[in-house]
This record gives sequence, structure tokens and C-alpha cells, in this order.
Amino acid sequence: MSDAAGAARRMWTLFEPVHGVTYFSAEARAGFEQAGLRGFWRGYFAGRAAPLGPVGPALVTASFYNFAPTMVARALPGVWDLITPEDALAVRSAGAVAALRRLLGERAAGLTALANGLLRATDGLDCSGRVLAAANAALPVAVEPAARLWQAATLLREHRGDGHSAALLAAGIDGCEALVLKAGLDLSREILQPIRGWSDEEWDRAAGRLAGRGWLDGDGRVTPEGAAVRQAVEDTTDQAAARPWARLGPAATEELAGLVAPVARACATELPFPNPVGVPAPVTR
Repeated sequence: MSDAAGAARRMWTLFEPVHGVTYFSAEARAGFEQAGLRGFWRGYFAGRAAPLGPVGPALVTASFYNFAPTMVARALPGVWDLITPEDALAVRSAGAVAALRRLLGERAAGLTALANGLLRATDGLDCSGRVLAAANAALPVAVEPAARLWQAATLLREHRGDGHSAALLAAGIDGCEALVLKAGLDLSREILQPIRGWSDEEWDRAAGRLAGRGWLDGDGRVTPEGAAVRQAVEDTTDQAAARPWARLGPAATEELAGLVAPVARACATELPFPNPVGVPAPVTR
């Protein structure tokens, strides 16, 4: 792994919890409910898909990668009858900002340098082939520091996520298979399957395909060959996310990591570990 790829992985563990408050904080969830989006998933799909505009299920299924099409179709396009993408973006940002202010307390007043630093990492970000990153990059930059920080973290995580989807695709791993592999390694089927909407039949067929490649054993656990394939996907993801940190340089990246680490630790208190987005506890050194 190159130094820049290693930096990309480390920075992911730091900016992902900042982005993650939009899913796990009480403020973010309450904001969507107050906007008329009852239930977690309406807010999730409306908020995350909003940068794409009033899209239907086909584009969201493709760009989110590991959700069952039937689950996406239950939310979209119907959610746009309840809220516009523009309002969903505003509600999403407001909820994240409220959560950050609560979690950081007095430190929230000093986020300008950190927000600007993360935004510098996104300068000239290459979004070729990265649909969610491109849509987020096209949004106006927020003025308020906490909003700017969350927006930068979100752009970086969607940029990385798009690259991860491409790495899975190149490895011949579809959305359901990606989850089955993860369940066979470090997170249970009971957690992953319901939150991505796959039926038992779909899950079992995916497991059968992976077993046929020698990547799962008879108990549904990942084999050494399967673990190697999955690690290769992670390494490719890190390499594909490395360019912003290579451009920023080791010294500036290290300085930025020092600034974001305490914020990441505070935000991580809102996240379960292990969690469905796969981020580990923040690396602080």
C-alpha cells in the first residue's frame, strides 16, 4: 500500500464518523420526522439521494450499490411527494449541524480551520465515474463552519464510496454478495440483511455463488481465498481514494488528522461499533 493510500484509509476513519451523525444522531432523525418523513429509511433515502435531484429507484439502486432494488423502490420516487430534494438537503444539513454542535460543545465555535482544511482536500477532486461524489461536489458550499465541515466530510466519504463500488464491480462482486462476504467475516447476517432489504432467497443465492468461487465455506464463513479477495477490494478502494491526500502532502494531511481526530472521537460516540457502514473506531494516532 502506498503512503497516500495508507493516509486515505486513516483519514476515512476520521471523516466517516463526522458524516455518520446524519444517520445515527437524534437531531438528524428528528429533523426528517418533523419534515414529514416518518421512519428511518425515508429520511435516509431522501437525504442521501437529494444531491442527485428527484431521481427514481433505478439510479439510486445503482449508485448506492448494496441495497435490494425492492427496498429502494419502497422509498423512491414516492418520497419526493413528501419533500423536495432542496428541502431534504436543508433538513439533512441542519440535523447534522445540530448534532455536531451538541457533541462538540464549546469546540464547535472553533471549526473554521478544520472545515477549511477538509475542503482544501476536496479542491480539484476528480469525480470521473463517481456519481454521488460529483452530485455532492456540485452543491453550493455552506457558510456556517459546522455545515462546511459536515459537507466536506460527506463529499469525501461519497468519493471514497464510489471508488469502493467500482472496486467491488471490478472484482465481480455484486451488492448482495458484498454484504454476504462481510457477514462471513466480521458482521452478522442478522444485522446486515434486514437493513439492506434482501430476501432470504436472494441472500442464499448470493452465498451459493460465493461458495462456488471458493470464497465461503460450508458454514458461511469467509475462506482465506475470499478474505484475500475482500482485502484486495479494500486496498483498491484506498488507492482510488489516495489522490486528495497525495496532493495535500504528508505534512498537511498529518496536521489535518490532528485537527479532525477529537471531532471524530466525539462523533463516534453516536455510532454503534461494529456498524453497517463498516467504519472502524477512529484512529487517533
